[in-house]
Amino acid sequence: MRALYDVAAPAKLNLFLHITGRRADGFHLLQSAFMLLDWHDSLDFELRPGTALSREDLGPSLPDDDLTLRAARALQQATGCTAGAHIRVTKRVPAEAGMGGGSSDAASCLLALNRLWGLGLALPALEAIGLQLGADVPFFLRGRNAWVEGIGEKITPVAVPAARFVVVKPPRGLSTADIFRHPALKRDSSGATISGFAADPWGFGHNDLEPVARLINPEVGEALEFLGQQGLRGRMTGSGSAVFALLPPGKMLAQAPAHWAHEGWVVRECSNLEVHPLVGWASSDVSVGS
Repeated sequence: MRALYDVAAPAKLNLFLHITGRRADGFHLLQSAFMLLDWHDSLDFELRPGTALSREDLGPSLPDDDLTLRAARALQQATGCTAGAHIRVTKRVPAEAGMGGGSSDAASCLLALNRLWGLGLALPALEAIGLQLGADVPFFLRGRNAWVEGIGEKITPVAVPAARFVVVKPPRGLSTADIFRHPALKRDSSGATISGFAADPWGFGHNDLEPVARLINPEVGEALEFLGQQGLRGRMTGSGSAVFALLPPGKMLAQAPAHWAHEGWVVRECSNLEVHPLVGWASSDVSVGS
């Protein structure tokens, strides 16, 4: 049985993010447009005898019980699978950035192990497992840019033009839980429509989490000011702390502040993706080692 090498787990940007209410169980209701990026982690899977799961970090170290291992364990438990795997992870997407790095890793893990273990689960079954791991996981499993509603489970594919973006990630991250529990969070944005978004995908809406994020982490504001000084319209993605802006054709990014290099800031130019590299991997006719 051969390993599945260099499986990609791309990041995402939230082009906008509105909080429209809150359910009785405390979960927030949102509307957002999720867009895939060519900034990705890499995961390498090797079939192992027995049910043992292990992980090797080829880049920055991950928590002992990260979403990759949790996804693998959840897939075993849901299917009764008796196979194991060794997973090598090269982490490139920053943590606590609002770019979905952990959720994307979990989705790619579910897709790859579904194939490696010959489970043959279709997409709805994988989504049910993924939603228990995180609200963004089903989006990455679907693998297409999408309009997302509810608590993340209502996903409608949308088309966005090919474009370039600059992403700025401050040294400090942000806790999603801290932002959503903050008393200053706006939770009553009016409902939006896909047609309204499609008419102006790069300028539509706002991010309701951004004002609170700037209160908790002033570096978010510093990153947005850097983009604004270059005539770019910056916006935070997800719960931050990364921010981004559209790069118009021919636009060159100015030099980042000199002190950022040794303080841990990350500034990167990216392009969007039309589809996830693993689109089509959830099917009912795969076999072990295929």
